[in-house]
Amino acid sequence: MKAVAYTRSLPIADPGSLQDVTLPDPAAPTGRDLLVEVRAVSVNPVDTKVRMRTDPGGTPKVLGYDAAGVVRAVGPEARLFRPGDAVFYAGDITRPGTDSAMHLVDERIVGPKPARLSFAEAAAVPLTAITAWEALFDRLGIARDPAPRQEAVLIIGGAGGVGSIAVQLARQLTGLQVLATASRPETMDWVRGMGAHAVLDHGGDLVAQVRALGLPVPHVFATTHSEVHWPAICEIVAPQGAVCLIDDPKVPPDFRMLKPKSASLHWEFMFARAMHHTPDMEEQHRLLAEVSRMLDSGTLRTTLAENFGRIDAANLRRAHAAVESGKARGKVVLEGFGD
Repeated sequence: MKAVAYTRSLPIADPGSLQDVTLPDPAAPTGRDLLVEVRAVSVNPVDTKVRMRTDPGGTPKVLGYDAAGVVRAVGPEARLFRPGDAVFYAGDITRPGTDSAMHLVDERIVGPKPARLSFAEAAAVPLTAITAWEALFDRLGIARDPAPRQEAVLIIGGAGGVGSIAVQLARQLTGLQVLATASRPETMDWVRGMGAHAVLDHGGDLVAQVRALGLPVPHVFATTHSEVHWPAICEIVAPQGAVCLIDDPKVPPDFRMLKPKSASLHWEFMFARAMHHTPDMEEQHRLLAEVSRMLDSGTLRTTLAENFGRIDAANLRRAHAAVESGKARGKVVLEGFGD
């Protein structure tokens, strides 16, 4: 089968950083696995981090942690999907990635593809939707109650892939005032389009901007540059509030700064359930099914920002470079392996 892989950790400008390869087709699915024909993928920061931090020592390693496609075969214990079903999912970081024509995945982390979305539009959503959902509702413990509340959630990095879906989920499923940050006119417009009540400039004085709104902020979700914003986060979060991080701070924040407010800190890592085969692993199937229904109803919208064309090494190198620039808004997607 066609695939894109890397054999050494190289800068993305190096043509050898990602290569077109031909690999054996996956084995027939066992257990609760599905064999999926991949129609579209998207690129996330985790793709670039794994590429640079995990050197496969010359053995081709396939990246990719988002996919939309069609089920071609199911394992003997599968009960959620059947051959022919269209699906979307984010995969498992401990298994081969989705940048391949065929892919094995456990059905417990797979959702039904939204019918009204194309495969490319659907592929933009799963990883970021799972991350945002788990961060808001599982980690921060925000109630899914649309009754208006005079409190806010602050989402730092609102224009990125995770931030874009987090803004929508918070706006649609909670009664909180949704505050989100961006720094350029085009990204601020993007975040407003996602439904933020107020857009703040994270290049300026965040504490002053939040205080000017006069709202307590019991929930802070930082998606990027948390070490830069940490002092402001600790000032902004309300007493007995909660902070959730998903990035990898270059300098570990001083977590003791949360103690005077009895505020809690949470990490979100959306691969944890699949990696550890937790008893509630199927929660990711259920949340993706709900996200799919919301996308079909128009309550949520895809965060696809740019389609880079067919799935090949050259286009994936461009996509990795765009993600590494830190300036991308929404998601970059690729579709089809060609003939």
